[in-house]
Amino acid sequence: MRVSLAALAFLALCVACGSQPNTLDRLWHGSGQAVALTPGTSDYGPGDVRFSFLVITDRGRPVMRPTADVWIARSRDSLPFARATARLERVGVPGGSTAHVPSVYVVQFRVRKPGRYWVLARPVGGDVRIGGIHDVEVKTRSATPSVGSRAYPSRTPTLATAPIRRLTTRVPPDRGLLHYSVAQSLAVHAPFVLVFATPRFCVSRECGPIVDVADSVRRRLAGGGIRFIHVEIYKDNDPAKGGNQWVRQWHLPTEPWVFLVGRDGRIKAKFEGAVSRSELEQAVRRVLAPGTT
Repeated sequence: MRVSLAALAFLALCVACGSQPNTLDRLWHGSGQAVALTPGTSDYGPGDVRFSFLVITDRGRPVMRPTADVWIARSRDSLPFARATARLERVGVPGGSTAHVPSVYVVQFRVRKPGRYWVLARPVGGDVRIGGIHDVEVKTRSATPSVGSRAYPSRTPTLATAPIRRLTTRVPPDRGLLHYSVAQSLAVHAPFVLVFATPRFCVSRECGPIVDVADSVRRRLAGGGIRFIHVEIYKDNDPAKGGNQWVRQWHLPTEPWVFLVGRDGRIKAKFEGAVSRSELEQAVRRVLAPGTT
């Protein structure tokens, strides 16, 4: 859900401790259990920031409540300048690959300038109050191609150019995601969803679920003219050989990644790490539906 600046709920956060302002640090320590927040994303540039995270209890268990209140500030000792609501998004699809965690919180907020910021999240409801905090480094520009930039015309392999064992580490193979290359799709002005992931070797254990999600959305939107492309991330599918040429071309610092590219060849949206089926499908319908660029 997008950030609501709503005058910061008119600094409803400001006066809880007598006359002293409610800084982010005060809000955190007033959360009951004051714990660290575990981010699931790391590549940010100025503008709309998609931030995924977990709140872990002091017993090492993730909190799985439907929503969480989120505040962002320029430092722990300053007042929050924005507040938003994070929603719990399911990782993967029923019966698909097993993820490290079943769900993650996802929130979006706008940051206008690069710098170091702090995020506080409080899951809503439950018997125990808890708040997690973590810093966020917003760089001058993200490492990966930015939204609005042109997609690289990568000659990614397909079923027509390589044996399937070289194309995917998913079991069973995700054939529906291996028919088109990025370069071919750009040449014919076809909108496409591009997934960089390695289901077998993924360190975060999110790649298998992400490929499952992409394939599920592909089937749900079949006939709409939108292509879905899966690209592995290691050279010869061997982690010891490092990232392949397409990972280097797209400047991917982490995995998995999903890019939505329009008919005009420009990136319309991107997702780092876990993305739910509903989140991806909504984005595809919004920015890649027939008739849009």
